[in-house]
Amino acid sequence: MTKKATLANGCFWCTETIFSRVRGVLSVIPGYSGGTTKNPSYREVCSGSTGHAECVQIEYDDTLIDYDTLLEVFFDTHDPTTLNKQGADVGTQYRSAIFYHNEQQLQTAKNIKNMIAYKFDNPIVTEFTPFTVFYEAELEHHDYYNLNPYQPYCSAVISPKLKKLLTSHSELLKEKL
Repeated sequence: MTKKATLANGCFWCTETIFSRVRGVLSVIPGYSGGTTKNPSYREVCSGSTGHAECVQIEYDDTLIDYDTLLEVFFDTHDPTTLNKQGADVGTQYRSAIFYHNEQQLQTAKNIKNMIAYKFDNPIVTEFTPFTVFYEAELEHHDYYNLNPYQPYCSAVISPKLKKLLTSHSELLKEKL
């Protein structure tokens, strides 16, 4: 059965790159959620004035991967202990957030957070927010890493996250990196 997950953990180029390589994930769309501006642009979201976070909407086959496992990958591939910041990306648009689609997703997120908290030196600050709306990002942000692998940001920020995915969750990959 196809289900959806909406996750924010910094730059959506990173998040899309990670989840698009996970077995059972059918699609990963970069976009914006959690704010008040309707149909925001990338420039507006980057200004920090919309309240939106850069995020991805994931469609997955829950017979191949479950929500728990998606959240384990989510927590393992970013720093959920930094408020409104991932690396050099700073602002509320880069916050760690799980936009849950139902109460079961909320409970699962809380359980996973409690299960993995011991891995971090600082408290996890990931917010749990009820999903309301998702705005798809402009086309130039889709598949960004694959189209621009040698761009400095991709080499410096995304490539190390892919290596971490390979190290931590190689059994989940669609194919070897």
